[in-house]
Amino acid sequence: MPLTMMGVGEAVEIKRIGGKSETKKFLERLGFHMGEIVKIVSANQGNVIVQVKDSRVAINRGIANKIMV
Repeated sequence: MPLTMMGVGEAVEIKRIGGKSETKKFLERLGFHMGEIVKIVSANQGNVIVQVKDSRVAINRGIANKIMV
């Protein structure tokens, strides 16, 4: 299921990252890798702020839908 379906405060493991190769590379540079645990910090109209490793990252709904957990 996509990351946008998770609730605030939930910590989940990334199972797959979809999309074009540019999107995958962009997310990998931000710390999104398969097997990594991410926590939803805030959600607003599908846009989310997630904690990945020791950083908080804001991503839009389109990108978040490509991250499968």
